[in-house]
Amino acid sequence: MRASPPSPGGGRPALVSTGAVAVAIRASPAAGPVIEADAVTRSDLLDAPEVGLVEVDPEVVAASDAVTADPADLVRFDDAVAGAGAETALATLATLEVKGRAPKTGYDREQFGPAWADTDRNGCDTRNDLLRRDLTGETFKPGTQDCVVLTGTLADPYTATTIAFQRGSATSSAVQIDHVVALSDAWQKGAQQLDAETRKRFANDPLNLLAVDGPANQAKGAGDAATWLPPNRAYRCEYVARQVAVKAAYGLWVTQAERDAIARVLSDCPGQLLPTGDGAYAAQAALEPAGDPVVPVVPVPVPAPGPDPVVVLPDPAPVVVPDPVPVPPAPAPAPAPEPEPAPVDVYYQNCDAVRAAGAAPIVDGDPGFQRKFDRDGDGVGCE
Repeated sequence: MRASPPSPGGGRPALVSTGAVAVAIRASPAAGPVIEADAVTRSDLLDAPEVGLVEVDPEVVAASDAVTADPADLVRFDDAVAGAGAETALATLATLEVKGRAPKTGYDREQFGPAWADTDRNGCDTRNDLLRRDLTGETFKPGTQDCVVLTGTLADPYTATTIAFQRGSATSSAVQIDHVVALSDAWQKGAQQLDAETRKRFANDPLNLLAVDGPANQAKGAGDAATWLPPNRAYRCEYVARQVAVKAAYGLWVTQAERDAIARVLSDCPGQLLPTGDGAYAAQAALEPAGDPVVPVVPVPVPAPGPDPVVVLPDPAPVVVPDPVPVPPAPAPAPAPEPEPAPVDVYYQNCDAVRAAGAAPIVDGDPGFQRKFDRDGDGVGCE
């Protein structure tokens, strides 16, 4: 086990990491290591070359959710909120309840309904809706009414890279749909109390979904802002603002470490607005042009009416009836298109069978796909 040595007498805290979360620890001569209130992300840790990475006991990491904020930090946070507009992520963050993470008991992906349902009833599942929203230059599978996306290009917000998407068992996983607030995280922070229909809506809400780089999504897992932030620092403000908007919309809470991490990100962008349901940011009222000045209307006096004038009507013009226009015969109906061949039924007992058939990973919409193959709900099974 290695860590950066603390200064004598409890000076600069040492940073340790489990690979997902780093916790600041200060050595106390009398009482030994004490967990500080602040937690830092792994990316912050990697930015500090003098800090070594060490393995720590999982109970130490769990304790970072339950620490109490320093009163001085609360004052600074309150001051920052006081200067933020009502529609900002920072102001909304201050309204979220702060408490510890609940047990994961009873969590299952199916608690949030079937993966990628058609909740808006437009004929397309949520995964294809999101691909169509976030990709450019997309093409569609013929006969699906522009529903099933075959190819497209993603400007990935998490890594600031461009990714070519191609539908298929060997390629679809390059672009995945991320729940910005992970389902497991939501379950442990209030979603257990939501009814089944609301949880289904949460899992398919475009506000909480982004098409992103597959490996980055896998690295995030079920982490919150205290344990994972996008490698693309330029996107972090928008990322945590979206998490705040989702948690506010569904009445979910944050842990102290999570709120501190979000507040640290928003300290660099205190005017960051909340995203709306379609992903567009609300307009800033301060930038709206002022309306035209109201000019009072002065009534104009109306003269008293005189006698009605005598109107002489001319003789009516003769009515000319045009010759009937011949109606051309209706064109013959076009021949009906040949029906597409019926899909071949494919059934796999389990992921071993999928791999044995050379179909892994299998994607939602592929022949033989079943929800049980997709335990993390990203639309890709038997990864």
